[in-house]
Amino acid sequence: MSTPEAPTWPEEFAARYREAGWWRGETFGRMLRERAAEHPDRIAIVDPAGDPAGDPAEPRRWTYGELDRRADRLAAGLLARGITKGDKVVVQLPNIAEFFETVFALFRIGALPVFALPAHRETEIRYFCEFTEAAAYVIPAEDGGFDYRDLAAQVLAAVPTLRHVFVAAGDPGAFEALSDVPVDPNTDPITDPVTGPVSDPMSDPITVPDPPGPSDLAFLQLSGGSTGVPKLIPRTHDDYIYSLRGSNELCGVDASSVYLVALPAAHNFPLSSPGSLGALYAGARVVLCPRPAPEVAFPLIESEGVTITGLVPPLALVWTEAAPSSTYDLSSLEVLLVGGAKFSEEAARRVRPALGCTLQQVFGMAEGLVNYTRLDDPDETIVTTQGRPISPDDEIRIVDDEDNDLPVGARGHLLTRGPYTIRGYWKAPEHNARSFTPDGFYRTGDIVRLTETGHLVVEGRAKDQINRGGEKIAAEEVENHLLAHPSVHDANVVAEPDPYLGERTCAYVILRAGAEPLKPVAVKKFVRGRGLAAYKVPDRVEFVEAFPQTGVGKISKKDLRAAASATRAPVPQPGGPSQPTQT
Repeated sequence: MSTPEAPTWPEEFAARYREAGWWRGETFGRMLRERAAEHPDRIAIVDPAGDPAGDPAEPRRWTYGELDRRADRLAAGLLARGITKGDKVVVQLPNIAEFFETVFALFRIGALPVFALPAHRETEIRYFCEFTEAAAYVIPAEDGGFDYRDLAAQVLAAVPTLRHVFVAAGDPGAFEALSDVPVDPNTDPITDPVTGPVSDPMSDPITVPDPPGPSDLAFLQLSGGSTGVPKLIPRTHDDYIYSLRGSNELCGVDASSVYLVALPAAHNFPLSSPGSLGALYAGARVVLCPRPAPEVAFPLIESEGVTITGLVPPLALVWTEAAPSSTYDLSSLEVLLVGGAKFSEEAARRVRPALGCTLQQVFGMAEGLVNYTRLDDPDETIVTTQGRPISPDDEIRIVDDEDNDLPVGARGHLLTRGPYTIRGYWKAPEHNARSFTPDGFYRTGDIVRLTETGHLVVEGRAKDQINRGGEKIAAEEVENHLLAHPSVHDANVVAEPDPYLGERTCAYVILRAGAEPLKPVAVKKFVRGRGLAAYKVPDRVEFVEAFPQTGVGKISKKDLRAAASATRAPVPQPGGPSQPTQT
């Protein structure tokens, strides 16, 4: 059902997708319940971090039955604390088993996870909590040398709707340990402080007063945008589960598969392409990797018999370089999915010789559309294209600047609509008017061309956005932080090519008249100190006297990008060349 907060599919499209069998009336809570009933003793989650209450050297292994029971008990505890259907809960967890316990508990009661990444800091988390009016925030105590409890204290003080901070791993400090939240719905009656009793202590499983339906929202995913204001992507149970099922079919995922979560678990790619949720849908095993470095991932591939995983291009390059000299047995690995940014043809050709597995290119977006090369595609197709859509009902248009359709082979803007591509961002009517056509096509911001075989080739981005190794960075957001420096008069951030990351950020800065000279490291430190995620801090800072201009007097980012692409090249100036300061 469409609401002012979350536009959705017109009924004629919804009926078509149901009739075609794409939407089958499934929910995530029921999906886990069914898998647990079918094979309760099959391993669902492997967490190499070990059990804090047991042997920390032994990986935790949760069966489907145990994951289902844990989700029930946590759901009951959350209900007892007043978290109910429709509440928003910001989940910022690393790759640990509690991530799945938490999100399935929220799925079960109809509360909406808001997926944050471990790299997000005060600027992003405070915005997510304020914009969604979040009721709770779930964190680890520490991870990667960063103390999330300090971050939570800052956000809790600033966001009046935030009632709970749950710490899923480590010393909770001033907050509540997530392990103290669950209650047993079979022995303890659960009472919501507002609505009264919500469970029968003799019931099995938990009774939820208003369980979510297939067309209800399941969660809010984050979108990287060109404005720097994160947009929230409303995904329903029906549409997202269809993308999992379709991905499983194209990627060969079944109950015998072992999926390694090498990227951050909350990211859309390792969540759904086919990802951990796709693996759980298939009744497969999910292995959590704390870091994607070869020295961490390769032992897990050997010990757990990993068959499939997904990486962004920079990591794929690292793996292909490390594999030939590795002593670990990687022969179980059958499929490596690479997505998040375009994978160069040269790098793509290295995968099979180095890792001995099939490369499957992925091109998709958290808003919906996902394309895969097929496992039986010719090698040339696999290394030179980014695949074809999941669904026969994925509609693709490639258009010019005036929305006129272009012929096959022509470069143009990608527009799409379909059974798992959203019809609008959450609470963003003005942005929706720009990002969606009147007849419901999503403007992806990608420049692509279509081959004769129906495969897409990604040529670049139309939006002012940098794709740094799969992490999307909005130039405007970083520019706004640079402009907050008292010595900065103006700033422009552009992408420059990088052989490892694909693109990295270069910030061109004009200082105020009379300002003390700055060093690039001081600018980076200032931006980092404003609570911005580390990957958004400019990789390079150049000081210039003026920016190049177009014929009508606008700043020419095209010329800035060209200058950034040239090694240590001076920026073209309106009045002549300059000598920029290098990092």
